[in-house]
Amino acid sequence: MTMKKKLLTAAMLLSAITAMAETKTVSSPDGRLQVTINDERGRATYAVSYDGSTVLMPSLLGFEADFSNFTEGLTITGAETKKINSAYQMRQTKQSAAHYNANCIDVTFQNAKQQTMDVRFQVSNNDVAFRYVIPRPKKDNPKCAVISREATSFRLPDGTTTFLTPQITPMTGWERTKPSYEEDYEADAPMAKNSRFGQGYTFPCLFSLPPTPSKGGGAVWVLISETGVDGSYVGSHLSDYAAETGYTIAFPQAGENNGIGSATAGIPLPYSTPWRTITVGTTLKPIVETTIAYDVVEPKYKPSIQYGTGRYTWSWLIWQDESINYDDQKQFVDLAAAMGFEYCLVDNWWDERIGRDRIAELSKYAQSKGVSLMLWYNSNGYENDSPQTPRDCMSTAIARDREMAWMKSIGVKGIKVDFFGGDKQPTMQLYEDILFDANRYGLQCIFHGCTIPRGWEVMYPNYVASEAVLASENVYFSEGHAKSQAFELTMHPFCRNAVGTMDWGGTIMNRFLSRDNKSRHRRYTTDIFEMASAIVNQTAIQCIAMQPNNLEELPQFELDFLKAVPTTWDETRFLDGYPGRYVVLARRHGSDWYVAGLNAESQPKTLTVTMPEFAGRTVSYYMDDAKKGPQLRQLKFDKRGQAKVTMLPNGGLIVKKPSVSVP
Repeated sequence: MTMKKKLLTAAMLLSAITAMAETKTVSSPDGRLQVTINDERGRATYAVSYDGSTVLMPSLLGFEADFSNFTEGLTITGAETKKINSAYQMRQTKQSAAHYNANCIDVTFQNAKQQTMDVRFQVSNNDVAFRYVIPRPKKDNPKCAVISREATSFRLPDGTTTFLTPQITPMTGWERTKPSYEEDYEADAPMAKNSRFGQGYTFPCLFSLPPTPSKGGGAVWVLISETGVDGSYVGSHLSDYAAETGYTIAFPQAGENNGIGSATAGIPLPYSTPWRTITVGTTLKPIVETTIAYDVVEPKYKPSIQYGTGRYTWSWLIWQDESINYDDQKQFVDLAAAMGFEYCLVDNWWDERIGRDRIAELSKYAQSKGVSLMLWYNSNGYENDSPQTPRDCMSTAIARDREMAWMKSIGVKGIKVDFFGGDKQPTMQLYEDILFDANRYGLQCIFHGCTIPRGWEVMYPNYVASEAVLASENVYFSEGHAKSQAFELTMHPFCRNAVGTMDWGGTIMNRFLSRDNKSRHRRYTTDIFEMASAIVNQTAIQCIAMQPNNLEELPQFELDFLKAVPTTWDETRFLDGYPGRYVVLARRHGSDWYVAGLNAESQPKTLTVTMPEFAGRTVSYYMDDAKKGPQLRQLKFDKRGQAKVTMLPNGGLIVKKPSVSVP
């Protein structure tokens, strides 16, 4: 056979294989978002388009398990479709009620051993969620399995720019406590740029796709994350970018948890994996407003009590470890009472520096003032060297039962558990065990030094929030981070806070990061910026990191605002912004709308706010005056519900219905 005939035969064979490839599609209810699933060349792939433009090029599906390989030799053998229409209530997220309307397809793939896996895709108007549904194989009938890796990938078009934070190497950082999801974000970076530590990127991952000139449109925004992870699987992240495969799902690093525990996932059979989520929009509105992290998960148990929400004071942010004594904590209880806040958080070392008997006394005193204590704990165990106490109270069921019973007996209402060791399955199980045990004693949970939440607000009714971000303590520790605070807080509404509640840890009202409010470095943001951040940063129990001196130093209108600021929202609306530059959000609490803006740009930002609810009305306008400082003024919206506003650099704005007298 001549070379020409060989090439012709190969081409004909390839054409025949391509022609035989099976293709399935599923679209959103409005028809704009489409997923195409294929088995071309024996590989399971999916592609995503929006309004006919490519969002994800054909990207791999599948996994390798100890009983079989589902990454090659695959054919589509069937598909079933259905519609999903559900409504549910949420207690502590960006909105109180959600309506999920999606089209669903279950595509069955068979490998060369005649074993099957299903891939379920659910497509709503701006969101794709997909997962693997793994039946128990008939041959050899295994009852359990180990998944060693996923082939799952995300191939974005050339020219895409990124807004990402890197995954760090394990057992690094202070007292070997990392990874803890506390690295810097970089905005507008090229896709091919390697991550800082060579370990890929933590979820969520935000991308801006290049405009499609033939479509006459602008950039398309894509947010990739995961949800529904519990103790039965590992937490994942994205690999570094590779030209052929794009980004790939990466399992935890072997060195996490001090090397203890497998980096793979051990599962029972049958089993459904956590969901991978893709949110798509021609503007940032669907990114900020998405509820996909909650749409596809279910509660795992019922709340034992009706849990509260609200604000808390926290001495440690500015007064640090030296404040962990009875007298200082009493001052912060009194501060919470004076402001009408519901909680006071007592941080590390309380068991040694205050003692359990006096903590019980402090809790009784706080309750007499209408305030409840929350207590800090070290997750401890074997995963890091963090020395703070209390230790050995959260890592075993026996210790938790004893500790939580004591907390309930003295009226403590919540715990903040710190210093977790990564994303391995045992750590995910530890989160779940702490939450479940805490619910039995009516305790709410905040996690720090930790992974991101993955639908946990719905899955665990006593879960409040996670840090999982370069948080407020860094404003105290470093003047560099104080200078970059505005950048960081205008990034999170589009990524970290878009997929889960975030305990950033403090609306900081001291002008200087010191107890005397005169020394150390200063805060670079304005008072209005800080007040607005209490609205922009979303968590149902919000830290208002005031100091006792602020009661005498702040203008009365600032105190009045902080006394009344809500922490739960019935509706969230994106109005304007760009990641790392500025953001303007509207949030509704009951019948009251609050508009809050933050500006990280070096120049004043003037824009038009559109709020139909304010049409023809005069409302309260909290703003920065370059000469006079923070001001409370009046702002008139026209009949179209529009008004022009300006934010100073490192400044902010708040617009709300008048609830205090306006001068």
